[in-house]
Amino acid sequence: MMAKILNTKKINFFKNNGYLFPIKVMEEKEAFLYRTALEDYEKSQGSAISGIEKHKSHLLFSWVNEIIHNKNILDSVEDILGPNILCWSSSFFIKEANENSFVSWHQDAQYWGLEPDDVLTAWVAISDASLETGPMEVIPKSHKWQNLEHKETFNEKNLLTRGQELNIKTSEYNTIAMPLKPGEISLHHVKLAHSSRINKTNDRRIGIAIRYTTPQVKQTKADKEKDTALLVRGEDQFMNFNHEILPNFNINKETILNHKITSANHHKILMK
Repeated sequence: MMAKILNTKKINFFKNNGYLFPIKVMEEKEAFLYRTALEDYEKSQGSAISGIEKHKSHLLFSWVNEIIHNKNILDSVEDILGPNILCWSSSFFIKEANENSFVSWHQDAQYWGLEPDDVLTAWVAISDASLETGPMEVIPKSHKWQNLEHKETFNEKNLLTRGQELNIKTSEYNTIAMPLKPGEISLHHVKLAHSSRINKTNDRRIGIAIRYTTPQVKQTKADKEKDTALLVRGEDQFMNFNHEILPNFNINKETILNHKITSANHHKILMK
């Protein structure tokens, strides 16, 4: 099948190294409009976005739903995962100006319970994510490792829920930083070891991490309640996930309730 947006060299690079960047998926002015939508919402609430609002956000905000359906993002993902694509989650990763928050070195696969590992993250920059802002850093080829032991620090400055951290000396490995301009994305494999440092600039660093997978993938941590995902391209002949239904974003109470129930179920599964 002919690639849609990535050439053979880039596809092979991702397969061999577990990451790829930068990929331009929208103009900077479009990314700025998305940032404005976020910050207008925050002004209306009187505080920065927080808590469950930051997760499964495509079920809460129509403009995040637009981003996860962005044709250029989905074309890039299709070139790697194939034509049938589920959006398993979307999460904001925001570092305020000159803030000491960070993301420790970790592998997503250790905690997500998704098997097989046909899962990748598209990290979308809706603000500048230069080297000074603390962009994502990765250990190339670490997606070929097994899931390694993590220690849970619950550090309040760590943007990860449990402050999970790889129990290895990461200084012994070569690392690559992935700075992005607004409107660009990076892709990384679910097993790739990655992290990010603190933001040393006078502006916020705003990113949305979108997790895409294939219908063949199963949630191994789910018990009675199935995990959920949104079919964003192609078809699902496996039905390993309950399909999310997008709400009428114009009906605020319905949207909030739908998001709250779905997020609570998702969080319950992940915390097992």
